[in-house]
Amino acid sequence: MIEVQVSIAPHESADYRAAVELRRRILRRPLGLDLSEEQLAAECDEAHIVAKRGDTVVGCLVMVPKPEGIVKMRQVAVEPDLQGQGIGEQMVRFSEEWSRNSRFDLIELNARETAVRFYLKLDYELDGEPFIEVSIPHRRMIKAL
Repeated sequence: MIEVQVSIAPHESADYRAAVELRRRILRRPLGLDLSEEQLAAECDEAHIVAKRGDTVVGCLVMVPKPEGIVKMRQVAVEPDLQGQGIGEQMVRFSEEWSRNSRFDLIELNARETAVRFYLKLDYELDGEPFIEVSIPHRRMIKAL
């Protein structure tokens, strides 16, 4: 397991901007998508979790508060050459603790089909049928806190 420092990156901070670039490069551009400045401005009330190795952001995810004690995890990304070495798990565990401390009862997420096994290993459950989102197969997954 690679040791990283996981923390909250304030919206518009340097770490937030580095996480946005990671999301663009790993999650968005391969699908022909990008993030507009309007979309990024709308993220001001979301929690931006980053994993840093030294001064470099190597992983990120976003937690979106929803009504009724639910928080949605989205935009989970880890540098490709560091995937499978525990960084994603450290970020998810941090986000779960943050969610509990923020008094959420349930985490939901839409996992790309290729990531379902990762979340199952972390005790997330499948919820519903497969669906297409941003042109690729996804599964809704949940975890009660």
